[in-house]
Amino acid sequence: MAHDDINGPQSGSAIHLDLLRTPPPRERADAARNRAAVLDAAARLFAEHGVAAVSMDQVAAAAGVGKGTLFRRFGDKSGLATALLDTRERALQEAILHGPPPLGPGAPADERLTAFVDAYFDYLLEHLDLIRMSETSSPGARHRIGAYRFWHRHVTILLDDATTPDPDHAAHALLASLAAEHVTALLPDLGPERIRAGVLRLARAVARPEPG
Repeated sequence: MAHDDINGPQSGSAIHLDLLRTPPPRERADAARNRAAVLDAAARLFAEHGVAAVSMDQVAAAAGVGKGTLFRRFGDKSGLATALLDTRERALQEAILHGPPPLGPGAPADERLTAFVDAYFDYLLEHLDLIRMSETSSPGARHRIGAYRFWHRHVTILLDDATTPDPDHAAHALLASLAAEHVTALLPDLGPERIRAGVLRLARAVARPEPG
């Protein structure tokens, strides 16, 4: 069915994926400078001390902005985590939409799916604490994040192309194995490569269901 083939005229599914992307913020020059200062300070402090050990007060002081400005702009530390992840998420989304195959268009659906799982797992491990905070800030937070809706739609399209029964549900089930809280709990016992291999096996099985 090639729903997400965007090398030629864009299909409806590909257009929907583009619409699910979070656009860069549009803001005044002074607000943009404050935002950049806050994100630079937060990234530095989180890298040095860990996400859990850094307070919003420390971020505000390091960025040279008032606490009120920080809270109005980002709400809480989970909002700050989401903002820090935004640029990284857009880079992966761009590769999915317009990059070379197999992550980008032009490869069979099952190959694109395993390429996505591999790329997302790399992204998850690199930013695990931030992603975990953004996904667990409140009950159901993970499923309300715009990036999750993008990942889910992308996987659903690929599973539909692979003729997986109920691809919408199957996409949720596969992405559940990539939840930051779940992966964090498994890492001490299984290690990253066993987890990666297991999720890739699951992706192949979902994309190539047994007949009948």
